[in-house]
Amino acid sequence: MVDKTTPTLRPPPNARYVLVCHGGAGTMSRAGSTPEQRAAYNDALRAALKAGYKILSQGGEAMDATVAAVTVMENCPLFNSGKGAVFNTAGKNELEASLMLSKPPASHPAIPVSRRAVGMTLLTHVCNPSALARALYLSPDLLPHPFISGATAETLAESLGQQLVDESYFYTKKRWVEHRRGLNLPDEPFPYPDPDDDENEKGGFPLLDLMPTGTVGAVALDIRGCVAALTSTGGRTNKLVGRIGDTPHAGSGFWAEEWPSAAGWVQKTWSKIWGLPASHALGVSGTGDGDYFIRCATAATIAHRVKFLGESLEKAAEYAVEELRVNGGIGGVIALDSMGNVTMPLNCPGMYRGVIREDGVPLTAIFDDDVLE
Repeated sequence: MVDKTTPTLRPPPNARYVLVCHGGAGTMSRAGSTPEQRAAYNDALRAALKAGYKILSQGGEAMDATVAAVTVMENCPLFNSGKGAVFNTAGKNELEASLMLSKPPASHPAIPVSRRAVGMTLLTHVCNPSALARALYLSPDLLPHPFISGATAETLAESLGQQLVDESYFYTKKRWVEHRRGLNLPDEPFPYPDPDDDENEKGGFPLLDLMPTGTVGAVALDIRGCVAALTSTGGRTNKLVGRIGDTPHAGSGFWAEEWPSAAGWVQKTWSKIWGLPASHALGVSGTGDGDYFIRCATAATIAHRVKFLGESLEKAAEYAVEELRVNGGIGGVIALDSMGNVTMPLNCPGMYRGVIREDGVPLTAIFDDDVLE
């Protein structure tokens, strides 16, 4: 399938578009952080939000906005995805990503409505898994399945022109030291020499969360009412080789869905008279201990409580995050619906998170008691 992007449009004055993102949840603490650390993470979140906003504000697709935002975080060693991903017990990086849309993008009308999502795991050479998720979603002729892994995924990536890199690209000294100390091993030997030009090795990117289990993700609403959810991760520190987390599992770490707002001709008629939207959509991206997101089907639970119980997005998300806590899992979610409602509940000390709306002002927060600013 030939790829193409949405032509630049000027959104009408009343157009609604929103982007929300997260950079992982965990046990980071305000007391154990410095102003420089907090500033570094907030700056990175703002850069991701602005990258996605640039697309949405020009009438672009939600799908493309999420890729733009997540790519910024994948390229930043502060986060557990792409460059700077955590190591498994064998000292290797195995990456995961997923993409799901509430409806096919307007720029690719041939995509079947039933296409829904694509997830991938056990990636070891894909520079930006988020970009591969988009490319595979748009290529049902190459990938008819919703889930793919390992060498086959990377062969498809190469055929689609995605950038493949040596395993050394993902290495950062700080994550390596975390990995070794987590196994009660000495820091050395280091698998690769310290690159002199790597800011991360010079201390320019002070890590705030240690032994992370989180991910990065973004959920966007575009002017056509499409909601896209994209998630990318290196998994949990010192996971077993071959472990697959919630990030590529539809319904666990991510979800997006659209459904009619009214059932039956009477309700539809009243909705039309009162000018209510004909459909409702939402998207969810989770971060935290993915094993529990799988056990609780967290992302789908949120959507289904809104859809079948009529709960607000906020109430449904809070229920699901509390369910994680009760079962022993830490983490949080970002969720966004087609009305522009945003919620970002968490059950742990912190979650890197942010939102940007039509005014173009990025608002971010880190700790559980932070106010977005």
